[in-house]
This record gives sequence, structure tokens and C-alpha cells, in this order.
Amino acid sequence: MLFRQKSCFGHPLAPQALEDVKMVVRKNVAGGVRDNRLTLDGFLFLNTLFIQRGRHETTWTILRRFGYGDTLELSSDYLFPPLHVPPGCSTELNHFGYQFVQRVFEKHDQDRDGTLSPVELQGLFSVFPAAPWGPQFLCTVRSEAGQLPLHGYLCQWTLVTYLDVQRCLEHLGYLGYPILCKQDSQAHAITVTREKRLDQEKGQTQRNVLLCNVVGARGVGKSAFLQAFLGRGLRHQDARELCEEPAIYAIDTVQVNGQEKYLILCEVNADSLLASTHDATCDVACLMFDGSDPQSFALCASVYKRHYMDRQTPCLFVSSKADLPEGVSLPGLSPAEFCRRHRLPAPTLFSCSGPAEPSTAIFTQLATMATFPHLVHGELHTTSFWLRLTLGAVGTAVAAILSFSLYRVLVKSR
Repeated sequence: MLFRQKSCFGHPLAPQALEDVKMVVRKNVAGGVRDNRLTLDGFLFLNTLFIQRGRHETTWTILRRFGYGDTLELSSDYLFPPLHVPPGCSTELNHFGYQFVQRVFEKHDQDRDGTLSPVELQGLFSVFPAAPWGPQFLCTVRSEAGQLPLHGYLCQWTLVTYLDVQRCLEHLGYLGYPILCKQDSQAHAITVTREKRLDQEKGQTQRNVLLCNVVGARGVGKSAFLQAFLGRGLRHQDARELCEEPAIYAIDTVQVNGQEKYLILCEVNADSLLASTHDATCDVACLMFDGSDPQSFALCASVYKRHYMDRQTPCLFVSSKADLPEGVSLPGLSPAEFCRRHRLPAPTLFSCSGPAEPSTAIFTQLATMATFPHLVHGELHTTSFWLRLTLGAVGTAVAAILSFSLYRVLVKSR
């Protein structure tokens, strides 16, 4: 109550005045004060008393401090505070934001089992006008038979912040971030990253959240690839059956040089990139083709030439269904020759069939490529480096010889 008094009115109550208020509440409301603090019933009674005594401005001051407008609904100014995101930048939760949403998780994890059950999630969502996350989000993060663990919960917040920061601000507003964290607005929980152009100039990104477009023809295994990222092989069908609509995103954490990064996989149909001006921007592109269907590689090659060949976006060609026999090659460059010609990494084989969980190495590779975009053409950079070093050494040697010769001439002239 001391905090709310200072937050709403700019100054705290004197100790005696505070005790007088508690005494009035105790006399009139059973359970209005518990552990020397006002309960909800006590708080409501106190505001009713203010209104009955004609002190409406006191209640309105409290309501406005908590974001409510004249219609007794949260105002748009409160739910959507100003946040400037320049082109080429992205948005992430900072450590203040993660601390807050983790506290919310712990508050609603009533059985302390480290997961949120559907009932516990419903309790968390009770302060929202409607459930903020649809049922498909369980296919987007790691979940356990309908239970949402803390890791998956944090991943979902990370995804929403990256894809729709205004929606994230709204969610944090409903949960009371500005009040509980004593901040002017929930924008305090958001970090706006620097422009991608600067990342490419520096040769390394400072971003903790990376986007990978998984591009390929229909049927090459993009959806299975996304689910494999979440540790679900083809034999794990239960999670996908929970989704009314297929999830086009998957998010999890990977380790890059000892640092944890969030990697978002976004499923993109190759036809849509070739038939329209669909935004192909991402931190790394995974161009997936079916090794048993050469035509699917030709489609990926066309996407690469149209959207990525002249950009600095790292690209990795992935041959899915590696457990199946290779198809008959079409006329033209083979996948390996195509990658070699364009100075790209050799195609990576991938399969998510079999009893074991799919390998995670490919996801670490994608995240590493996104973190260090200047290593896309590693061979070219290495060659250039040694060429510069060699020319520099030759130049130094020539200068040394000329200097020594000049020195000898000067000595003789004396």
C-alpha cells in the first residue's frame, strides 16, 4: 500500500495515517487486512468509502495510474507506449522483461512442477480480454504432453516480441508491468537491436534472437524439419495433432561459441517467393530440397538467385530425406557443383526418420552462420586475407632492400 500511495499520489502516507486506514478497514471488512497488508476486499472497500464521501478524484487518480481511461478500460496510451523501431532493426526482451515474465510463470505454477497446465495457463490468461496465444503455440515451442515448461514459455514470449512487438507491449500491459516494475511503461522491457547493415559491416551480430527462413517446395519436409528442431522426430505425432493449423514457426535455443541464442525457424513455400514480392529478409536462409527429387533443388536454386545471391544473407542448402535413394540428376549443375560455383557451403544431408532424435548440429550451424554473416564466403575471405598478407610482406621486403641500398650509397659518398 505504501508503494501504491507513492506511485499514484507522489508521496507516501505517514505511518500513523497508514495505521488509521488499516484500522478502518479491519472494523468494516472481515479479512480486509492480512499480514498487515490490504487484501482485495479491503482495497475495494476503501475505494467505495472514498466514492461515498465524495472523493471521486482519489479513485480516478488510482485508476488512471493503472492505465484506465474514462470508459474504465485500459487506454491505448497505456497498452501501446511509444517505441521506435528503425528499418533493419529487430526487437527482443531484455533481462528486465525476462525477469518479469518468469515471475509471472512462477506465480501461476501453483503445483511447482516447473510447467503450466492448461488450467494454470487459463489463470495466467484471465487478465486478458481473450487468450493471447492460440493452441498452435504448443507446436511452436518445446512442450510436454500439453504442459508448457518454463523454457517453452520464455521461447513463446521471445517469439511474440520478435514478430509483433506491439502485441508484446499489450500483453505486458495487461500483466501490469509498469506498475509492478515501477517503470513509466512496458517499453522498458524491450531492446531494439542495431541495424542489420551495421552487423554486416562489423562482421558479427549482437542480436540474441535470429530468424532463419526454411525455404523449399511443398513436400520436401519443411514442417518435419521445424518439429525436429524441437526434438520431435517423425514418430512424435502427438504434438502436431494438437494444432488446428500447421505451425509455420518453431523457436528454441542453441549454443553459439558458448553463448545462448534464440533461433526462430520460419517455414516459407518456395513458390510464394518466386510468384510474389514476399519479404525474404532473414538472418540466415535454409534452402531445403528433397535429395530424391532433383526438381525441388532447381526450385531452391531459383529462389537463391532471385532473393539471396546479391545479398549478404548466409545461405545453407539442405538435402532432406537423406535416408532415401538419390533421384536421377537433371541436366545442369548438381547441388554440390552449384554450391561450389557460388562459394556456398556444401549441401548438408538431413533426415528426421528413425527411432533416435534428429541431430541438432545443423541448427547450431545455421545459428552460427547468422551470428557471423561475414563467414558466408569463408574461402574467399581467407584467400583475400593471405593475398593481402603476401603482398604486404613483398612490399615490406622491397622497401627494406631499397632503404639498405640507399644507406650504402650515402655511406660511400662520405
